[in-house]
Amino acid sequence: MERAAPGEVRMSRAISPAHANPRGELSAGQLLKWVDAAACLAAEKHAGVSCVTASVDDIRFEETAKVGQVLTIKAKVTRAFSTSMEISIKVIVQDMFTGVEKLVSVAFSTFVAKPIGKEKINLKPVILLTEQDHVEHNLASERRKVRLHHEDTFKNLMKENSKFNDPICDEGMVSTSGTSVQSIELVLPPHANHHGNTFGGQIMAWMETVATISASRLCGAHPLLKSVDMFKFRGPSTVGDRLVFNAIVNNTFQTCVEVGVRVEAFDCQEWSEGRGRHINSAFLIYNAVNDKEELVTFPRIKPMSKDDLRRYRGAIARKRIRLGRKYVISHKEEVPLCVHWDVTNQVSLSNANVEALKNLAARSGWEVTSVVEKIKIYTLEENDILSVWVEKHVERPAHLTYHLLSDFTKRPLWDPHYVSCEVIDCVSEDDQIYYITCPVVNGDKPKDLVVLVSRRRPLKDGNTYTVAVKSVTLPSVPPSPQYSRSEILCAGFLIHAIDSSSCTVSYFNQISASISPYFAGNLGGWSKSIEETAASCIQFIENATDDGLIDIF
Repeated sequence: MERAAPGEVRMSRAISPAHANPRGELSAGQLLKWVDAAACLAAEKHAGVSCVTASVDDIRFEETAKVGQVLTIKAKVTRAFSTSMEISIKVIVQDMFTGVEKLVSVAFSTFVAKPIGKEKINLKPVILLTEQDHVEHNLASERRKVRLHHEDTFKNLMKENSKFNDPICDEGMVSTSGTSVQSIELVLPPHANHHGNTFGGQIMAWMETVATISASRLCGAHPLLKSVDMFKFRGPSTVGDRLVFNAIVNNTFQTCVEVGVRVEAFDCQEWSEGRGRHINSAFLIYNAVNDKEELVTFPRIKPMSKDDLRRYRGAIARKRIRLGRKYVISHKEEVPLCVHWDVTNQVSLSNANVEALKNLAARSGWEVTSVVEKIKIYTLEENDILSVWVEKHVERPAHLTYHLLSDFTKRPLWDPHYVSCEVIDCVSEDDQIYYITCPVVNGDKPKDLVVLVSRRRPLKDGNTYTVAVKSVTLPSVPPSPQYSRSEILCAGFLIHAIDSSSCTVSYFNQISASISPYFAGNLGGWSKSIEETAASCIQFIENATDDGLIDIF
């Protein structure tokens, strides 16, 4: 393993049976303890004074670690603000027999520096040594904006969700009443940190325990912690406090379940009076596997009370925020997947392009995330791949809409994500290759793409037009240093005729890492860019003049 970078704190731990869960894997609670300790040490190394945890968010668990393996936790301050810092944490596991290393978890913590006496804290800036340091420094600012606007975003999404119809109670839906768990812990000296308060990592570990019990009561299988929405520390607790943990399932989403945990602290007097302090809350997301190590599909939830419905809708809002936040978490290097354009195999490549779009549209599990007048937005998560479906109702005939949308040179007229779009190869009547440039996002270089657009009119007795899009590589259009070459995995339009004067336009996009910044804000609920682009598309189609349409034929 390479040497630690300047300013980075590393913690190494050998995993013993005492650290493991019943499956012989490192328990998530134990890992959270180590993560919090490493992050605190990184914060104090930068600040030079004592620091306390404000929040831990965007925790993702990618792999499990087993007894006998060695864990390395890397913690580093990515950006310092006036009195707070963001710490990036990466957890690597190494198998001692093979030497193979795997990424176990990533997380981001916010720590606040504690002033000494009346001295005012003003943290020094982080020294940026590498290109990755600069990238993380810029992304830290974006993540901070997301955190600061989280409450307002959540409230707005809850208002939107209240417009949706209440869940229809079908056979097989279950109540969450049986998943309620309460536990109490007495804070003892070994549970305290070096400031004399209850160690944040210990609180998170206790919260994970009750959440795991709650999830297991719903699935009857082995719950596996997949991610944590946020551990938010609202206030301190000290040695002698009684901490009461309450956990309950809020909602399920096919193979994952959200469990909410609330923590209240009581000193002796508060305990006798039944008057606690709300010091922490978190939302933990689990998968579950059966005895054959297969993912379990959770039953759908049936809200039985107003509070059940509030928590049910809250989970939907948080899931949407997570979707957006997920793509502001880190700067992923994309592995190119686009195919090389081969003129000798153009028919096969074109047909594969169209079939991929139809297969994406036909998948099950699409969930509504937004409804605005003529526009509906759906999302689909499969194996860490996110897809978006935007459905629009257009008051123009399907064949005219098809001709307008299949001509990508017109796309910059209505889509602000496209700066220019030019044909570089007319392969056939139904297939063209375009070179596209896109605007700057998040201060990065502008992006460009080379895409194959394959068009299909309906077969006999059909009424659906298809416009499929996929990135290809052409030796004649190599990447330019002025642009960041991006990729479209699978995208396009399905245009379905309703009657002779109107149609439904469905736009699909399987989001790649390079284009995710254009979607992140909207998916997270702090932007309306997709709705605004869809509305612009509708206006463009419905306002197109007959002369403009005649030119297309």
